[in-house]
Amino acid sequence: MDTESLDLDLAPRPEDLRVIHEGLRAFTDGYAGPVNARPFAIFIRDDAGNVLGGLDAELRWTWLFISHLWLPEPLRGHGLGSALLARAEAFAKEQDCVAVYLDTLEFQAVSFYERGGYSTYGLLDGFPPGSRRFHLQKSLR
Repeated sequence: MDTESLDLDLAPRPEDLRVIHEGLRAFTDGYAGPVNARPFAIFIRDDAGNVLGGLDAELRWTWLFISHLWLPEPLRGHGLGSALLARAEAFAKEQDCVAVYLDTLEFQAVSFYERGGYSTYGLLDGFPPGSRRFHLQKSLR
């Protein structure tokens, strides 16, 4: 490293980040093929069309990644969360996905996902402090 420097940047420019992201993507594509990430969302709306909650996810290779699932308190406990998961899983199967993965915090929804057939494959203790982050998966076969 004669001319290179390490530069900690607290406000990185998108074009600088693109160098890293595109480089890693090209490297990964050479081994696993293109990820062909396909984002989608499923919303719960009221009669006026306002979004009340839902989930956002992404198809990656032959897996479904659930990024976020959220319902306001009054809508919880009525089967809507399970319906959201079931719809996302059904869509993933239609797209030939073989499994689902996600992560959640200990105080959020671990038991909800376990009741839905998800199993823990990884755990981060102390993330966030005083809690744990669970990484879960479910086969769609």
